[in-house]
Amino acid sequence: MKLITGNCFEVFTDENSILFPEYRKNRDELGRFVGSLRGDETVITSSLELIDLIVARFKRDEENVLIYSDTGRSLTLKEVYELRKYLDFDVRGGFLGENARTSVIFVEGKTDAKFFKAVFKKLFEFKESREAPYSLRFIERVFERDNFDLLRRSEDNLYLAVIPSEGNSGVIRNLGNFLRAMYVFDFTVERLGVAIDIDESREEAIASIREKLSGFNYRKIPAGYSVGETEIVPLMIGLPFEDELIAWKKPTVEDLMLHLIEREGLLEKVRPGLRAFNESLGRKLKPKEVMYLALSAYGHWGNLEGFYELFVMRSRFRNLKALLREAGLMEGLRHLAFAER
Repeated sequence: MKLITGNCFEVFTDENSILFPEYRKNRDELGRFVGSLRGDETVITSSLELIDLIVARFKRDEENVLIYSDTGRSLTLKEVYELRKYLDFDVRGGFLGENARTSVIFVEGKTDAKFFKAVFKKLFEFKESREAPYSLRFIERVFERDNFDLLRRSEDNLYLAVIPSEGNSGVIRNLGNFLRAMYVFDFTVERLGVAIDIDESREEAIASIREKLSGFNYRKIPAGYSVGETEIVPLMIGLPFEDELIAWKKPTVEDLMLHLIEREGLLEKVRPGLRAFNESLGRKLKPKEVMYLALSAYGHWGNLEGFYELFVMRSRFRNLKALLREAGLMEGLRHLAFAER
């Protein structure tokens, strides 16, 4: 199976080609059409709906590909499936145009995204943006606004996208798929941040990034790694939080928040509640449970994501900066923000 997208599709037509079969067809008709395919056809289409249906059926075979006709480069349908499912990526292409300086940071989840979003806003003067440069146009066109954050620093026209994934493995998967998409669709972002938890050790976390990059022509640089013109900046999250009332098991963004609420004096305010809960439950509270208690004590009646963003934004500049330095994150964040020392 070959899926052809882009403006230069005529080059890839043959006797088995089916041209724009989505025209004036509803989803049921598209479904019947996809069900009739044998798997050896060439389908030329500009319909994301049809692409999704075909990919769902033929993604298992590595020989089935989507070809972007403007470059002649291809993705396996498995890669297309993951780009669509996890990044809502517009695999029809068309991202060419004037490039502004851009960074993307992949994080584990939505709470992580709100933490890092607030950090970039508070420390590096970014603001939320309704516009996107051509190099991030796939976000502007298809991302749901509650599923990512697009920031811009107007003084130097720098854009930064904070994109949640699904755990460490999701961050690594998205890194590889994004690098492939940049190659196939011929667009560039200058810096990619990879924020993952140090589950077992820093060495294993770094090894997982290098393993994904092994499929590309990458090299080591002071900030991390580079693939072509794009720098990959690892952000290792691992600052343990020790407290007799809190059950700590492994590094997460919650640890950074615990350190911050301690520096800001909120932890001492909720400590009587921690003791009461420990006695009542017969166990220590987990970091995320402590976060909900802190959220209530802070008087924030939104969700945990909103609390992370609000608390970081209202924290003292010196406390946040000192925390990120202690966690070993400050230089990487500064690099992604194109900020001077």
